[in-house]
Amino acid sequence: MTDQPAQPEDGPARPAAGPPESELPAPTPRQLLLLLVPALLIGVITALVLWGLDTVAAGLQGVIWTNLPDALGVDPNGWWIIVVLTTVGLLVGLGLQFLPGHGGPDSATTELVGPVLPLKAIPGLLLVTLISLAGGVSLGPENPIIAVNVGLTVALLARLMPRVTPQLAMLMAAAGTIGALFGTPVAAALLFTGIVASVRGGGALWDKLFTPLAAAAAGATTMHMLGAPPLAFTVPEGTVDPIDLPLGILVACVSVIIGLIGAYAFPWVHRAFHALRSPILIAGLGGLVLGILGFIGGPITMFKGLEQIGELLKDPGAYSAGDLGLMVAVKLVALLVAASAAFRGGRVFPSVFIGVAFGLLAVALIPELPMGLGVACGVLGIVLVVTRDGWLSLFVAVAMTGDLAVLPWMCVIVLPAWLLVTRAPEFRIVPKAPPAEPKPKAVPDADPTPAQ
Repeated sequence: MTDQPAQPEDGPARPAAGPPESELPAPTPRQLLLLLVPALLIGVITALVLWGLDTVAAGLQGVIWTNLPDALGVDPNGWWIIVVLTTVGLLVGLGLQFLPGHGGPDSATTELVGPVLPLKAIPGLLLVTLISLAGGVSLGPENPIIAVNVGLTVALLARLMPRVTPQLAMLMAAAGTIGALFGTPVAAALLFTGIVASVRGGGALWDKLFTPLAAAAAGATTMHMLGAPPLAFTVPEGTVDPIDLPLGILVACVSVIIGLIGAYAFPWVHRAFHALRSPILIAGLGGLVLGILGFIGGPITMFKGLEQIGELLKDPGAYSAGDLGLMVAVKLVALLVAASAAFRGGRVFPSVFIGVAFGLLAVALIPELPMGLGVACGVLGIVLVVTRDGWLSLFVAVAMTGDLAVLPWMCVIVLPAWLLVTRAPEFRIVPKAPPAEPKPKAVPDADPTPAQ
């Protein structure tokens, strides 16, 4: 009788696993150098795709919100907001219903870097994202444009450079896009530090960061060459003293609480809209609600929020505490509605607007709080809830002020803010795992004794 291999008690023998992580070969300098050229090209291409989307959206926005109202003789800040956003919702719903790929996965369920999209879904995702951005929906371009660039890059490299793994292609495309979005490779380096640290393979952390960082640098440089404004604003400088530290912690923690209110409400709002089942009805009703919110809060509470942040910080004293409180409330509800009503877009940029508005509100209520510290803490808290990434939150918070002097203080303030976030629910809809199949009941062995 042939000897059989020993079976583990809990099941059949499994195929031999690959080498342990410590034994996998590290990339050599030559390999990294060879990958540098495609990484730089990917960074340039991802920036061009983002720039093209932004340019077309800006042109369409001008037609919708300037040219048409002027031609019709209507006030673009009145009932026109409700008409436009309702129409935008219906158009997005039609796209989700009938376009190939149905606009990809619901953005409410995806993280900043999501799964690779099939090519057939990319045109539809670009179209519905373009309509949302131009129409004033309170979502940013980050999730859709990263998904588009990742899908294009993975498909392109699979044909031209099949030896490049889909995982590495995804990392380079996502890093290039993030570098282009934030105008600097630093954001991508901070965000991907945690991601690539979990990637199997030998070599130092910077071996794994090498090609994504190159792509991010190329993406950021390309956007600068195309004239895109940097993610930097001017906040009146103020000296931060140790006595201001408790105030900063208070502002950041309250900002976290505001974000957590949204995180806890998100599943309920999402479930309410999706009870309608039809994408046309879901997005159409969402557009109507967003129009009403835009009418209440004004145009400054619409769109992705970056231009509106510049408007806020240009003259902070022009807004009362009541104005700023209304902006925070309206924008938070608008973000929840837009993300819940099947619109495709990211949650980071709108949350930054909420953080800036809340930081200015804190300064209005606590005049002794330095404005730069107040804005940074307001941004830090809510972006921490939305992204669950301390590095990216610190970067965005400091970038909003343009003052590196607040960075040491923010590194302390982020600690208690993180304690509030770490066990709280995510600011996204986590898809339910399919129910596990029940194990078949064991059948007792038949009695080997023959019947008498």
